[in-house]
Amino acid sequence: MYKILTLNNISAKGLERLPRQSYEIASEIGHPDAILLRSYKMHDMEIPDTVKAIGRAGAGVNNIPVERMSERGVPVFNAPGANANAVKELVLAGMLLAARNLCQGWEFARGLSGDDARINQETEAGKKNFVGFELPGRTLGVIGLGAIGVKVANAARALGMDVIGFDPQITVNRAWELSSGVIQGQSVDEVMSRADFLTLHVPLNDHTRAMINADRIARMPKGATLLNFSRAGIIDDEAAVSALDAGQLWAYVCDFPSNLLKDHGRVITLPHLGASTREAEENCAIMVAEQVREFLETGNIRNSVNFPDINMPRGENGDRLTVVNANVPNMLGQISTALANAEINIDDMYNKSRGDLAYTIVDVEGRIPAQVVEEIQAISGVLAVRVIE
Repeated sequence: MYKILTLNNISAKGLERLPRQSYEIASEIGHPDAILLRSYKMHDMEIPDTVKAIGRAGAGVNNIPVERMSERGVPVFNAPGANANAVKELVLAGMLLAARNLCQGWEFARGLSGDDARINQETEAGKKNFVGFELPGRTLGVIGLGAIGVKVANAARALGMDVIGFDPQITVNRAWELSSGVIQGQSVDEVMSRADFLTLHVPLNDHTRAMINADRIARMPKGATLLNFSRAGIIDDEAAVSALDAGQLWAYVCDFPSNLLKDHGRVITLPHLGASTREAEENCAIMVAEQVREFLETGNIRNSVNFPDINMPRGENGDRLTVVNANVPNMLGQISTALANAEINIDDMYNKSRGDLAYTIVDVEGRIPAQVVEEIQAISGVLAVRVIE
């Protein structure tokens, strides 16, 4: 029986993927084998030594101590693309809100008073203050062409917009999905210099923090709009507000309210709604539950942010051994020697590395004794060893 600790409410559609005859799931549980969460901040949490996997029902993992988990040999899974349509729709909504002054117009209409004749008179007199513009023919710049960025780019093309995108690490699969009408940018600066709207779909890390700063905003066409539905911190908010006040920017739409932003007349802040649809929550929960289950039951890995993807069909003659170790020479040799010394025959083996980590799956004939596991665990550089019977 596997024990799963949930730190947030996880969609029942996802939890249904963990069969009750094999999984015990609770928000309070001792000695969990895995943790499922959404936005719970784990950095100050004491994570039990029994935890073998962490699954984030969403894309970003800034709330999880990934580096600490890597040092313990624990994979962290996420659900890339599961909320892509939800975020895409919100980006499109953000462009329309900004272009047509919809929030400002709504606030004006809510403040009208008097009888209907008076309201009608004030409406006709006031609507000139909310004149906007249309999207066709405008240029959308997209930084980050993963699952979300590609959907946003394609949808903008369908609306008649010109689109220029940049992603130095775009995958072959995402490139195939991208509309042929999307222009390939060669740098962030090139995209910004051409964008009437700029949307960001990148993780927050040391390379992207304050990536959109005062110098880059100054390169944008006058009257441009910034959209941030990725992570707070990617845009320098103070620089954005200064540009709004100076008339360089038309609007700033983001999912991350702050005291600096929430009351500004040209800023639209939403309460982190990017993935807040029933469909996205279900998709994320289903995806991450299936990945954690696959890892616990087979050792295979899909969509881990710190481990390599690895998939080896399960042998039928004996146990499966999984080893996480530092990516240094002669680890495979030492693992194989430990098995050979115990006269255990290897049916199949697969090793793959990612950065400083390496991960090995070994299918053997028969059972693997506890003393062999202890011997492998004692090898310098080995972080975690597991036997799946």
